[in-house]
Amino acid sequence: MYVPRFNALDDDAAIDALVHSAGAGDLVTVGADGTPYATRLPLVWLRDESRVIAHLAIANPHWRTIVDGSPALLVVSGPQAYVSPAWYAAKAEHGRVVPTWNYSRVELRGTVRVHRDEAWLRDAVTRLTTLHEAARPEPWAVSDAPEAYVDGQLRGIVGIEVAVASVEGKAKLSQNRSEADRAGVIDGLHAEGGPEAQAVADAMVAHSSASAPESASTT
Repeated sequence: MYVPRFNALDDDAAIDALVHSAGAGDLVTVGADGTPYATRLPLVWLRDESRVIAHLAIANPHWRTIVDGSPALLVVSGPQAYVSPAWYAAKAEHGRVVPTWNYSRVELRGTVRVHRDEAWLRDAVTRLTTLHEAARPEPWAVSDAPEAYVDGQLRGIVGIEVAVASVEGKAKLSQNRSEADRAGVIDGLHAEGGPEAQAVADAMVAHSSASAPESASTT
C-alpha cells in the first residue's frame, strides 16, 4: 500500500493493538486463472511464530482456489472516517482545502496453505475462542460443547495458515495538516458522533507523530 513517511505506522505495539482490536481481516489470494478472491476471516496472529491462523467455511469456494505456498495478503482495517474540509482552520484562511478520509490499517504478506487435519482445526478454533473469550466474566470454551457436536462443526470448516513475511502499517490521521487543522478535525469527529468517528478522533489525539509539510495526496 502507499504509505507516505508521515503516515507510517511502524511501532510494533501499535500494530499489534490494531490487529487485536479488529479481530478479523480480509484474506486476498489469486487463483490459478488470475481471478482474485477475498474473504473476511476472524484471525489469530502469532507474531512470535510469524504466522496467522484462521478458518473459513468448507462451502466457501475460496479455499479450493488456493495453491499451498502461493502468495497471500491479509488486510486488517482499523477505524475510519470521512474528514470534512469545513473542519480545517485553513478553510477560513484561504479556502484551499478538500475532503479526505482518515483510517488505519495493517497489511500482512506471506504465503498461504490450507489445513484439513482435525487436530489442527481444533487447535485453531480453540486459540481463536480463547483469544476472544479471555476477558469475559464466564468465558466460553470449545470443550463446553458436546464432543460429537464439535466434531461435526470441524468437518464444516477448513483451516488457513499464512506464513507472514512482511508487516506494513499505515495510520492516516491528518499528520500532514497544521496543528490548528488537526484540532478542527478532532472536534469535528467528536461532534459527528458514532463509534468510528470517535475512534478516529481518539487515535488522532493519541498519535504523537510530528507534523509534516502539507501534501496534495488524500489517500
